[in-house]
Amino acid sequence: MSWKPQYGSSKFRHVYGKAASKDKCYDCVPITQSVQDNHFCAVNPNFIAVVTECVSGGGGAFFVIPIKQTGKLDPYYPKVSGHKGNVLDIKWNPFNDFVIASCSEDATVKIWDIPNHLLQENITTPKNTLLGHTRRVGLLEWHPTADNILFSSGYDYKIMIWNIGVKDAVLSKPVKILDVHKDVVLSMSFNRDGSLLATACRDKKIRVIDPRAGAVLQEGSYKCHKVNKVLFLGDMKKLFSTGTSMWNNRQIALWDQNDLSVPLLEEDVDTCSGLLFPIYDIDTHMLYVVGKGDGNIRYYEISPVKPYLKYLMEYHSPLPQKGIGMMPKRGLDVAACEIFRFYKLIPTKNLIEPISMIVPRRSESFQEDIYPLTAAAQPALTAQEWLVGINKEPCLVSLKPGSEAMSSLPQPPEPESLMETTDLSRQQGVRGKVLLVEEQEEPRDMEDRRKRLKVEERLPEDEQMCCSNGFDIFEGPPPRTENELLQMYYRQQEEIRRLRELVIQRDVQIKQLELEIRNLCMDIGNY
Repeated sequence: MSWKPQYGSSKFRHVYGKAASKDKCYDCVPITQSVQDNHFCAVNPNFIAVVTECVSGGGGAFFVIPIKQTGKLDPYYPKVSGHKGNVLDIKWNPFNDFVIASCSEDATVKIWDIPNHLLQENITTPKNTLLGHTRRVGLLEWHPTADNILFSSGYDYKIMIWNIGVKDAVLSKPVKILDVHKDVVLSMSFNRDGSLLATACRDKKIRVIDPRAGAVLQEGSYKCHKVNKVLFLGDMKKLFSTGTSMWNNRQIALWDQNDLSVPLLEEDVDTCSGLLFPIYDIDTHMLYVVGKGDGNIRYYEISPVKPYLKYLMEYHSPLPQKGIGMMPKRGLDVAACEIFRFYKLIPTKNLIEPISMIVPRRSESFQEDIYPLTAAAQPALTAQEWLVGINKEPCLVSLKPGSEAMSSLPQPPEPESLMETTDLSRQQGVRGKVLLVEEQEEPRDMEDRRKRLKVEERLPEDEQMCCSNGFDIFEGPPPRTENELLQMYYRQQEEIRRLRELVIQRDVQIKQLELEIRNLCMDIGNY
């Protein structure tokens, strides 16, 4: 079995889990007793939200606790309590740390604005209420790249797509309804750019769906694997699922997203009865399998080629977990080589225990090999762009302290280097030498050189890059408020995305011209 290791070389071979000390835990938190198979916890760099027991007056509620407010929780601490039934799922907006969505047994989805200060009283009025489901709503998922797009799944067997970027307080019509399931949806997962949705259903089938077209692209089930949770493995074009075998053993399986007839890998884990939550870290290609009802966290390394799954280690704890929360990468402690952080819900002790996954390193400098560019808190698309069919990879950010880059786009080069590059490119003999040098350079160096050329071709010699989406940043006074600063920043990000598309077009043109030049040189050489 995969959890009986075959050791191999890996920079994550010695990753270990470290539980926080008692003073850095969240104590006296009454955790929900619901039997729903959800995480019941959502975390971002500012807050931790956890579903709690129903309030005395009826209805469901959850706590929103500042991430640094550890220790014992005040028994009268304010709640977010606007639902009439038990809260079943909560999810933070990935692009706004102060917006959270919740769903409930009362068949509603609510969007909440959380103040950036300590709560003084209960929050009972949501920003938006989404009315569309006819039965209780059990799952929520935000789109990974498009702003304000939320997916909800209910016990009416429907998945609804909402655009919450509207001013209406009550939304009764989703932008799209996916009515392709014959039973309750147990799990939802997006691929890297959010163009595909994978679902696990109570009818024991896994489906890959085009959410905008509402079409099922792949559907499959396997008699020896009863699926409970399914997960896209980034851009590897593979799915990972957890479930049970014919003998009720806990089981994991790996699938090709283009062929769900037979799993690529299927293995029993143990004989425990609790659910397995799969969690994938696309940056390190590590897969965590968290057991509900036990205290173990198994972790593996995923490879695109056989044997696909390599066992690394297992974190053991005698305290069983009911749910789990995950800190986004931008909230990790890179100085301690922390590559992942869980927040473990322990209802028997009313405790939330942070668990850090750490790569042991002696150096105190930033470890670039374990911290590649990761998803930023900025959307790559607007809701309307995604709805009309546009797909984009997530905006990326570096975790290096002091880094100002908010995406994976290269920064514009200095004007002097642009002028030098242009002078060289205008000389035919030197241009030939540049082509020969590019053949010997590394691909990344070639790409940087070409992008400098493309930026210079687009800019006049006497013009500076001072416009952002048609807005001259030197035309008016500098921003005076945080909102004005954010508006200017978003405009600049939109302009950067537009320039990126132009750069890609120029890159294609340059490659075509280079090919034509080389063909002409070969023809001349033959004569």
